[in-house]
Amino acid sequence: VQLQASGGGLVQAGGSLRLSCAASGLTFGSYVMAWFRQAPGKEREFVAAFARNGYTYYADSVKGRFTISRDRAKNTHYLQMNVLKPEDTAVYYCASGYPPVGSVRSDGLYRWWGQGTQVTVSS
Repeated sequence: VQLQASGGGLVQAGGSLRLSCAASGLTFGSYVMAWFRQAPGKEREFVAAFARNGYTYYADSVKGRFTISRDRAKNTHYLQMNVLKPEDTAVYYCASGYPPVGSVRSDGLYRWWGQGTQVTVSS
């Protein structure tokens, strides 16, 4: 299994970015795909997840600004980030696994991780 994350970069506050996570070795829809982020000096935190039940979950800090989606044909998940704020600056990781619905926010339950992509939001 491999997860290939891409799409990070430098953007001004209020701008947008779209992150991608291409999965190989996994059957589409059979796994949970999530995004986490880690800012310098902080612990890794949950951002968003697309669960196997088709529901999406978001951290309160990004709700209404970020959207997680997926493309079956490409076996790829996306994180559309709008109205970016300086506090969104972090390395973003995609992760995959089989956490139960009630635990999609727990990073310890994810089995596979992408390499991380840097998002920097300037003020």
